[in-house]
Amino acid sequence: MSNQHSPGCCSTDESHNHSHGHDHSHEHGEFNLRRELIPLSIASVLFLVGLIFNQPLHDTPSAIAEYAVLIPAYLISGWSVLTSAGRNILRGKIFDENFLMTIATLGAIAIHEIPEAVAVMLFFQIGELFQGFAVGRSRRSIKALLEVRPDTANLIIDGVVREVDPEKVEVGDTIVIKPGEKVPLDGEILSGSSQVDTSALTGESVPRTVRKGETILAGVINQTGSLTVRVTKLFAESSIAKILDLVENASSKKAPTEKFITRFARYYTPVVVFLSLAVAILPPLLIPDQTSELWIYRALVLLVISCPCGLVISIPLGYFGGVGGAAKRGILVKGSTFLDALTDVRTVIFDKTGTLTEGVFQVTQIAPYNGYSEKEVLTTAAIAESQSNHPVARSIVEAYDNEIGASDITLTNSDVTDYEEIPGHGIRAKVRGMEVFAGNDRLLHKANIDHDTCNVEGTVVHLAIDRKYAGYILIADKIKSDAAIAIARLKKAGVTETVMLTGDNRVVARNVADKLGLDTYKAELLPEDKVDAIEQYLRQSDKKSKVAFVGDGINDAPVIARADVGMAMGALGSDAAIETADVVLMDDAPSKVAEAIVIARKTHSIVWQNIILAMAVKALFILLGAIGLATLWEAVFADVGVALLAIFNASRVLKVN
Repeated sequence: MSNQHSPGCCSTDESHNHSHGHDHSHEHGEFNLRRELIPLSIASVLFLVGLIFNQPLHDTPSAIAEYAVLIPAYLISGWSVLTSAGRNILRGKIFDENFLMTIATLGAIAIHEIPEAVAVMLFFQIGELFQGFAVGRSRRSIKALLEVRPDTANLIIDGVVREVDPEKVEVGDTIVIKPGEKVPLDGEILSGSSQVDTSALTGESVPRTVRKGETILAGVINQTGSLTVRVTKLFAESSIAKILDLVENASSKKAPTEKFITRFARYYTPVVVFLSLAVAILPPLLIPDQTSELWIYRALVLLVISCPCGLVISIPLGYFGGVGGAAKRGILVKGSTFLDALTDVRTVIFDKTGTLTEGVFQVTQIAPYNGYSEKEVLTTAAIAESQSNHPVARSIVEAYDNEIGASDITLTNSDVTDYEEIPGHGIRAKVRGMEVFAGNDRLLHKANIDHDTCNVEGTVVHLAIDRKYAGYILIADKIKSDAAIAIARLKKAGVTETVMLTGDNRVVARNVADKLGLDTYKAELLPEDKVDAIEQYLRQSDKKSKVAFVGDGINDAPVIARADVGMAMGALGSDAAIETADVVLMDDAPSKVAEAIVIARKTHSIVWQNIILAMAVKALFILLGAIGLATLWEAVFADVGVALLAIFNASRVLKVN
């Protein structure tokens, strides 16, 4: 058995560096239950034989049979503890739990309490096994989240296309990406053009056109054309790989609670060692008729009881469970320090476009004028706009398809002639022989078309047919389906202020804020204005109330970096967001913000339950051990029992409702 599976009983200094101990099983792959059970089973069988037949084995010459059965059991189960203690002593890090257990068990063997010595090591390893299993579950939750990663790449080798693992592709290799496939690696397009769905990376739902010479990112979905791409980054350097790495190293960002325990163990362990030494030496010297053997035994009991395994195991494990539990729900938290920060969030600031809204335009109103019907306005505008790729034009065509398209003729290119785009104004075209203008108010003035609807609020497309004003179509960014629920849940979770920042105009901002029930909003902001706004909120908040900012990644990186807790939404693939954000929400659901806060608070409370439980049980048994009411057996169960209870309690974090 290796005690290097887990965030558990490694040296306290080492756990300070890694939080997950030496963690060999993590370096070399998943926690392997079978590999761990074999030595544990052998040690358990030898232990049971030694325990059941203890008297006959003990009665052999020099108790050789007892040693022959129990010492191998002791070495098999305790080898990792003994070697860790030895290594740490050589490094000058003497006082840790490995040292406590080594001294206690070697002392027990010296006074011929061999079954107890084996029990200490064996039950400790059972605790380690449970812990390794719990950590494995957390890691699987994190890895399951990253199934978005592409499985294969179509590599061109000597003119032949072969399917290979993306990790085997080198920089400079050429790959082919067929329509419908996920792009496996970052690269530069050598030939072909296509529409790509970048929503998995940026949360931007409008497909983007890519052409020869442009860069394409791993994780986007190729929709229409075949692309030949020269690879510019290894798979390990792609955004998806970066996220996995960030989460696996989340432990380096330690929460104040974890730092407290590390400091506590640094002072606690030497105190326990010297206290035990005093218990072993002083009573036989000072109290008549007291034997050294009795008080040495009590000192050893004290050492075993005092071992802070429950604390050292359960706290990193609690946080690791919290990170895993969040990952299960599509929330990547980069470390326990951010879980702790989330528990204190009282102000949540949202970016609007792409965060609270879809970033997708939608027709919300059709206002016909001068005798035209809604159907005529929408149909004419849709036919004229069918030639454009602009998101506003696409939304009009989509509205036509949804409202009229099924019962009417479909749009064809032959319906439109003399099509002309007028940059910054709109379009002019002949639609079935009629001259049509579709665009903003400036277009109507430019074309000298009479109209009295200059001040329509929001994004508007005016329509004129044969130089006669026909009406307008109002277009709005669609609010995300769970945005209102998200705000309500945040209020329920104790967030006192919800704010929206946007570069959009005030009318649109007020409309969205009212619909969602936000406390306040700031509109018409430039990116640097958003940073100023965050600074203002940070100045207003006290130490106990944190400010979180939720943005959709790419252009929000400076603001995400400035907030107490920066949250990037739907940001897989945006290097800036992944690097900058403390929490990455893998999908585009704003409701995940409240979920992250709830998980953080549950994690925090479980960690503190473990601390209080471990300390209370330790204090009770130290007292019982010192006055002789607890033997090494009780000591073992006090230590391992607390550790196991803490592990089971910590693994509850994975099951946040």
